[in-house]
Amino acid sequence: MISKAKTTVSFYNGLTTIGGPMIEVAYGKSHVLFDLGEVYLPELKLPDEHYATLIKHQLIGDVPNFFDPALTGKPIDTQRWEHAAAYMSHLHLDHSKAMNFLAPEIPLYAGPITASLLPTLNEQGDFLLPAANHAQNYTRPIIAAKYCEPIEVGDIRLEIWPSDHDAYGATGLIIETPDKCIAYTGDVRLHGYHPDWVKTYLDRAHGADLLIIEGTGVSFPEEGQEQKGQEFHGPKSEIALTAEMVALIKANPNRQITFNTYPTNVERLLQLMAHSPREVVLHAPQAHLLKAGLGKDCYYYQLPGEAPYADLKPELAVDYQALRADKQQYLWQVDGHYEDLQVGGLYLHSNAQPLGDFDPAYRPFIQALTDKQIDFKAIRCSGHADEAELKEIIARVQPVILCPVHTLHPELEVNPFGTRILPKRGETITFS
Repeated sequence: MISKAKTTVSFYNGLTTIGGPMIEVAYGKSHVLFDLGEVYLPELKLPDEHYATLIKHQLIGDVPNFFDPALTGKPIDTQRWEHAAAYMSHLHLDHSKAMNFLAPEIPLYAGPITASLLPTLNEQGDFLLPAANHAQNYTRPIIAAKYCEPIEVGDIRLEIWPSDHDAYGATGLIIETPDKCIAYTGDVRLHGYHPDWVKTYLDRAHGADLLIIEGTGVSFPEEGQEQKGQEFHGPKSEIALTAEMVALIKANPNRQITFNTYPTNVERLLQLMAHSPREVVLHAPQAHLLKAGLGKDCYYYQLPGEAPYADLKPELAVDYQALRADKQQYLWQVDGHYEDLQVGGLYLHSNAQPLGDFDPAYRPFIQALTDKQIDFKAIRCSGHADEAELKEIIARVQPVILCPVHTLHPELEVNPFGTRILPKRGETITFS
């Protein structure tokens, strides 16, 4: 008997926003959801982040039969769906923050680094949205997928491939149904530490029936592709960024130098620690993330009154007052307490929070440094493919159908090798 089932793809969120894609692929009685993030719009000043509030403001998708009935009030139709799974491409909150909203019985897959780091990031309950009927700092189980090995979800097969983004451990996804092959890039770039990984993944996706690709790099044509917070200005590669930071450190031999970067940009930290002419000292929570998630020991400091972390080695602790007085030995991570910094120091802001003018915290942060006559240097390298790289990615895959997501201007991505679709939020397409 010939099956009458057809592959469908439903787009629930993240189509014309930078972040927050929620997409479902279904075949027969099997379906898969990816990703599980929340769109980042701090300017909305929401009263809370409850499920209903996030749905109302379209910060997450109204996805049926995946979210916890304790949140939605709607039971999952287990007769319609016999097999279900979800996948997260990487650590960033616009792809992971709502993972605890997933129904507890639905397995959640991610790359091994993402699976290892996320529980540590959420230890204080301030990284992810809370799960129903659990403590604030609960993190639901994540299955650490083995790279490139098939995961069977009924009639659907998944493969999770290592990729490159400014979130350590980012991955891309291949979805195969009995009649179609779909690739989802997650967030991706070719100017990071591992362009070879990206190209290997894209070669696996070559000729896909549908390529779902992020398009952050074409989001700001009126500003020359300059993203909020000027993400697309600065060094053209991660290797160049490390070199620029090292050059600044060498050029300021008798000056207090501090820095910060985004906490999930672990690989940038590791590269800086490997190449800095000064000893890199991390704030204890960041050092704990590296130790708990990756087994990496590093120098660290604690602020007065902070509780110690049991997994950090006491012999690697650096006294906070010694850091405050230092001008030659240390490059140390600072996040707040700018009043403790020396007048006339140098601060390196490397894609750290606050990210830019769109964040209400940004101007007060800049003013605090200005008040201390601290030289502010923004050293950024985008986690996203720029316009030229997006064209190269599409050319390497040569998809039958292209679907841009995760961008303010999906219409600016074109497919010279087939057709392009621009679905609306909540729309389902059915492959013939």
